[in-house]
Amino acid sequence: MITSVLVANRGEIARRVFRTCRELGVRTVAVYSDADASAPHVHEADAAVRLPGAAPADTYLRGEALVRAARAAGADAVHPGYGFLSENAGFARAVLDAGLVWIGPPPEAIAAMGSKTEAKSLMAAAGVPVLGPVDPASATEADLPLLVKAAAGGGGRGMRVVRRLDDLPGELAAAEAEAVSAFGDAEVFLEPYLETARHVEVQILADAHGTVWALGERDCSLQRRHQKVVEESPAPGLPEAVRTRLHDAAVAAARAIGYTGAGTAEFLVADDGRFHFLEMNTRLQVEHPVTECVTGLDLVRLQLLAAEGGRLPEAPPAPRGWAIEARLYAEDPAREWQPQTGTLHCLDVPGVTARFQPGTADSGVRLDAGVEDGSTVGVHYDPMLAKVIAWAPSREAAARRLADALARSRVHGLTTNRDLLVRVLRHPRFLAGLVDTAFLTRHHADVTANGSVDKETESLSALAAALADAAANRAAAPVLSGLPGGWRNVASQPQTKRYTALATGTEHEVAYRLTREGLRCDAHPGVRLLEAAPGRVVLEDCGVRRAFDVARYGALTHVDSPLGAIALTARPRFPDPVVRTAPGSLLAPMPGTVVRLGAAPGDTVEAGAPLVWLEAMKMEHRVTAPAHGVLAELRVSEGQQVDVGTVLAVVTPGAAPGHAAPGAATPTHVTPTHVTPDHVTPTHEESP
Repeated sequence: MITSVLVANRGEIARRVFRTCRELGVRTVAVYSDADASAPHVHEADAAVRLPGAAPADTYLRGEALVRAARAAGADAVHPGYGFLSENAGFARAVLDAGLVWIGPPPEAIAAMGSKTEAKSLMAAAGVPVLGPVDPASATEADLPLLVKAAAGGGGRGMRVVRRLDDLPGELAAAEAEAVSAFGDAEVFLEPYLETARHVEVQILADAHGTVWALGERDCSLQRRHQKVVEESPAPGLPEAVRTRLHDAAVAAARAIGYTGAGTAEFLVADDGRFHFLEMNTRLQVEHPVTECVTGLDLVRLQLLAAEGGRLPEAPPAPRGWAIEARLYAEDPAREWQPQTGTLHCLDVPGVTARFQPGTADSGVRLDAGVEDGSTVGVHYDPMLAKVIAWAPSREAAARRLADALARSRVHGLTTNRDLLVRVLRHPRFLAGLVDTAFLTRHHADVTANGSVDKETESLSALAAALADAAANRAAAPVLSGLPGGWRNVASQPQTKRYTALATGTEHEVAYRLTREGLRCDAHPGVRLLEAAPGRVVLEDCGVRRAFDVARYGALTHVDSPLGAIALTARPRFPDPVVRTAPGSLLAPMPGTVVRLGAAPGDTVEAGAPLVWLEAMKMEHRVTAPAHGVLAELRVSEGQQVDVGTVLAVVTPGAAPGHAAPGAATPTHVTPTHVTPDHVTPTHEESP
């Protein structure tokens, strides 16, 4: 019997496993990097062991250190979570060799599925449909588009979409380099790229006594960079015959490799119902909560049962209703999904009825978060903050419930994809079930956060922020604190305050007076002030009353109202002098690590040529030359850590052959950083 479990992971999956362990009376052990020393999962465990360092390679990817931690803390079992070493057969063997229980499939099953090329051969032999590989040497225009994939890959690393044959050699080389960096294995392969297929996966659970369950399927087609964003169960609009064949194929795949524990068989489903095996994830999936919500099962509990040698019932429970999960990321969808770092001041999702566990009622909202108020989001790990899951008797009801919960959430301190998720969940084609892997590309303009920001909402929110700020100043005043903020007995100049809206960059100057007759604001002549407090302002606009909740964090102000969530930066009354940057300077758009350099000082570079590759939050970002010219300075080296705004390089514009030389840059000109994420095209996720 398992008595103490070390979770060889971090964030929300560690907290998820701890939740089940507490309910079962099993002690818990956390591991943590220096960057995670104050993370919630560390404080929730019964014991915690430090892994010195911050980068994954120095901490969560060191199998020998994790085994030592388990033995030092007295754990008798290891749960790998997802990502990191969860699908590493060598780590599973090391755990077993140390006399510990491995909460996962046998190392042999992990190894069988560890190489995508070998896995496809096994599945083809078992009668499971697979996509045939393409030989790079004989690829033709008729084969395009193609997908380069790392054989040992995951999480979108080592993957590229190739749309032109001329690009194939470069994309193969780039994928190989990234695969070596991420997995220590340079093997890559080519397969046809199905642009508008659906990504459907089947949850598998098996014991050591021959019982294999297919616990329904999940549609994970809604992806960005082919990494999952929204998942749901069951898959909408799937013919029952196709559903049955998918379940049968997943069971056949599990039996073919002697699988035990929880796992997922992933498929691409074409418009005509034909499907092809992608891979088997030999672990728990990020999106497992949607299966739990429609079945009522605790999959982590069943993982422990299988690891202890227990038996599953002959058949699983039938799924009920619908569940949809949205992944809340610290990223900016309108700026090429650029990941964000900093302090998460507030994460408050209203109406949550369950945390890290299946709900007990027919409908509700579940929150699985790896962060809490005050958590720091750094550069070393995936930018996912939380998973918000809604379940209800119907798909429409689940989508409506989830969209409402996200829209009413307070998420302060970081730019996130929250607004995009709300727009997706309310999009007519999503509600009609017309989703495939190209959905976000096709509808990017409709759902990006900056695409439809209402300037009137920004302006009203800025007014509310100014009134709340004045109320806070008045409440803190040593005398006459009961007077309204900004009140004057004799008419004078209006109170003014300036804000910049973070989403759009629009500057709003708020000018108002508080008189005996009430609020006077020329920009909003129809607005009446009904209530003003430091954290809440109530305005009546043309007869419609609305409350604005205001939270301040230094110069950052968040205003949440029924009109939407607006983040503002208060501008100083007397701005500091602007620091001048050399013309042609390329600035780091985020903190990260320099992993590659594309040129040397003195080289002539073409516009768009990649000069520096930055790695941040498990993704690579290319900083490219803004124009033809000469690389005058290269101020960074491989392996160097840089902060946001660091000058990486300086390009001096020059005349391309046959072109006139451009005009010289002015001394205050700062060349904007051109950041284009590499074409990462994973067909599955996963990262902690």
